[in-house]
Amino acid sequence: MIPLPSLAAILLATSAFTRISRSLFDDTFAGIHQLSWFDWALLIPYFAILGVLSVYGLHRFDTIHSYFKHRKKAAGQPPQQFSELPPVTIQLPLYNERYVLERLLEETLKVEYPPEKLQIQVLDDSTDDTHAFAEALCEKYKNMGYPIEYLHRTNRHGFKAGALQEGLKTATGDFTVIFDADFVPPPDFLMRTIHHFSDPTVGVVQTRWSYLNREFNVLTEVQSILLDGHFVLEHGARSRAGYFFNFNGTAGILRIKMIQDAGGWQHDTLTEDSDLSYRAQVKGWKFVYLPDVDCPSELPVEMHGFQVQQFRWAKGLTQCAKKLLPQLIEADIPFRVKAEAFMHLTPNISYPLMIALSALMLPVMIVRFYMGVWQMVLIDLPLIAASFWSITAFYVIAQRELHPKTWKRTFFFLPALIAAGIGLTLINSRGVIEALFGVKSAFVRTPKYAIEGTQQKRMAVKKYQRKSGWLPWLEIGAGTYFLYMCWFAIETYNFPSLPFLSLFVGGYYWAAFSTLWQEYQDRRRYNQLHALEFETSK
Repeated sequence: MIPLPSLAAILLATSAFTRISRSLFDDTFAGIHQLSWFDWALLIPYFAILGVLSVYGLHRFDTIHSYFKHRKKAAGQPPQQFSELPPVTIQLPLYNERYVLERLLEETLKVEYPPEKLQIQVLDDSTDDTHAFAEALCEKYKNMGYPIEYLHRTNRHGFKAGALQEGLKTATGDFTVIFDADFVPPPDFLMRTIHHFSDPTVGVVQTRWSYLNREFNVLTEVQSILLDGHFVLEHGARSRAGYFFNFNGTAGILRIKMIQDAGGWQHDTLTEDSDLSYRAQVKGWKFVYLPDVDCPSELPVEMHGFQVQQFRWAKGLTQCAKKLLPQLIEADIPFRVKAEAFMHLTPNISYPLMIALSALMLPVMIVRFYMGVWQMVLIDLPLIAASFWSITAFYVIAQRELHPKTWKRTFFFLPALIAAGIGLTLINSRGVIEALFGVKSAFVRTPKYAIEGTQQKRMAVKKYQRKSGWLPWLEIGAGTYFLYMCWFAIETYNFPSLPFLSLFVGGYYWAAFSTLWQEYQDRRRYNQLHALEFETSK
């Protein structure tokens, strides 16, 4: 005989199972409920947006296909070498980079190249104590016999592009190497890259980024996976297939003649590197990508720094699309190259589309309450597969190509990767909209702290101040909206949507609360330092 508590438990479980089954498979409303014009007004834009997003998802699959299809065309050793090495100028653009400057200069001076063929330019636009520190360091190294010169501008006209263009006025090299302040160039960098320019049609040689602080926290792990996807699959596929790809603004070499032929560095976009890249390739210059040559760099360790960086890239690439797509459409280049350029320059439009999709999601869930599970599977599953499964395939395959022994650990970071992407939605949407409407904004630097590995070093006393403004509060609002949708999904037994909705909750809350916590920590440290200075001055 079954005990009464056990029998009750079985009955309750059966009842719950029955309710869930009915919610999923019951066709009671079939033929009764008819969609109204208001329902269609919600459903049509919802699925239209999801369809556009799925196109970019399918493009990820196409990139993977191109990568493997053209695998044998990857750049190898240069076909010939210079009999006499050409003169080279290394440009180091700075703006308030106090904490990484010394490391940058020390590592740059170790680059192996005949000193009489080398010029190092420190292009400093700093407005803080970096200026005096950099000038003193450069003077010290110059007195030691290194070919280094210091150039300081009293204005930031043109930002990084303006500084690079100004440096070209006194450049003595035929080629320029650019390293951002957070990069650590390897000693053999030039000797492994310069000989590719023995082909007079080559205008750029780009190398792969690696990361000094990949394991610092979950955010840096996620960023490394995102960037590896770009450098392994996107650059790999485009360079092998003969499509246009971009110089990444650092860790690469450019032929100065190519820069001049393409119209020089221009500062009407925030991604001057992509702008110049497309203008040069339209004119017929070849770009070479060397994935086997990596240049270590430092990733942003804080959410808001990551968001600011991504905002600049999203806005700048959209500005490039607006500026360059008319020229590309009219250019005498293959249609497939034009199509790939379009997909490369426009993916950030997905961010404002995601906001629109998010706003429609709850009312669409309500409207679709009367739809059966099979209708939802037939309509939703292909779109979701194209939009979201492609993300998993793309980044897992990139890690497998780059880290064949440890690539499986990528699966553990995929939820955080998707959540981090969701956390960029609001700020990147703003960037895209500003670009489309021609709203100008300054080139905002990404704070760097000379962090390597998991060591914080002097993070506690850094002076960089973060001003996130309204952003985290909007993210809290968006996260709460999706939290309500999770509750609604539970109430309506729409359990398959819960993992998807939870990623939105986690993404928005992660972005918001980590930023607010970091700013609180900064204020507390600042007040402590200020109090200490006050006590010392007594």
